[in-house]
Amino acid sequence: MTSVLSLDNATFIRPSSFFINGLYNIPHAKYYYIFLCFVYVMTVLGNSAIMGTIYLAHTLHTAKYIAVFNLALCDVCGSSAVIPKYADMFLFNNQYISFEDCLANMFFVFLFMTMQSLTLLALAYDRVIAICFPLRYHDIVTKTTMVLIIGGMWFFSVSLVGLMVALITRLSFCRTTIVDSYFCDHGPIISLACNDKSPNYKMSFVYSGVVLGIPLILIAFSYVCIGLAVLKISHGIERIKALKTCTSHIVLVAMFYLPIFSTYASTIATNINPNTRIINSVLTQTIPSMLNPIVYTMKTEEVLMSIKALYKQMKLSSMDESVKGIMKN
Repeated sequence: MTSVLSLDNATFIRPSSFFINGLYNIPHAKYYYIFLCFVYVMTVLGNSAIMGTIYLAHTLHTAKYIAVFNLALCDVCGSSAVIPKYADMFLFNNQYISFEDCLANMFFVFLFMTMQSLTLLALAYDRVIAICFPLRYHDIVTKTTMVLIIGGMWFFSVSLVGLMVALITRLSFCRTTIVDSYFCDHGPIISLACNDKSPNYKMSFVYSGVVLGIPLILIAFSYVCIGLAVLKISHGIERIKALKTCTSHIVLVAMFYLPIFSTYASTIATNINPNTRIINSVLTQTIPSMLNPIVYTMKTEEVLMSIKALYKQMKLSSMDESVKGIMKN
């Protein structure tokens, strides 16, 4: 069923729903969906643990960990925008989605992807100031500054993604409404339209450049600056210490950007199978969010020390309660 709107002598055909095609003709695909449910549970638990640790450990109440907290929050929300709906669609055959729900799904998936990219840029800014201007770090990167940066990124992301999604409403869908993707993806949706799609394609290029290209270039430039600053350090031990503070961030950047660009490159360079593209895209959006808290726990000494301190504190408090209970009896 479709709704037909007449505006300025132009007829727009708006479908009541889209059909999300997903994986096609793959045996035992349900095991893949169940695996993604496991990924989602681990993502929520791991990132909640990181957020809880940052909230409870006063030593982590710094500008850097405001950005880390925001990244963990975006990882949870980004996975929540993809996996539960994805599992519901293909485990229970609920592949029809209303036009309004489709746009909402698109908005939240791209919003949190945008925030993940920009938060990695904010963490690069933190590292470049810490290593290139160590004596002025606490004056430049304050908690207030980081809150303003994160707040600005949220405002920018909501505005950019909101505009990109709003442009979908100007499209007329007079042919098929089958979306060859695993969610209401921007590219596959606009490819179904019958009227002029050029503003949407232009917006898509702008989005890719602003959200993926520019942050990655700035992050790469920040590490060139960091590399030059490290070379000026005379003692080898101090160089290693400086580089160690960047290890977790470098791993996060590699996990986020490399799969995305490899998927885009393979799609452009070769006629990639739709099922392969969907599997790659889903794993690209979900696996880094699951691994990020593991990277920060294993690679960041501050977080490890804070977790150990919180564990000891909880153990001591439980022992105190046990002693009080024994004394009362």
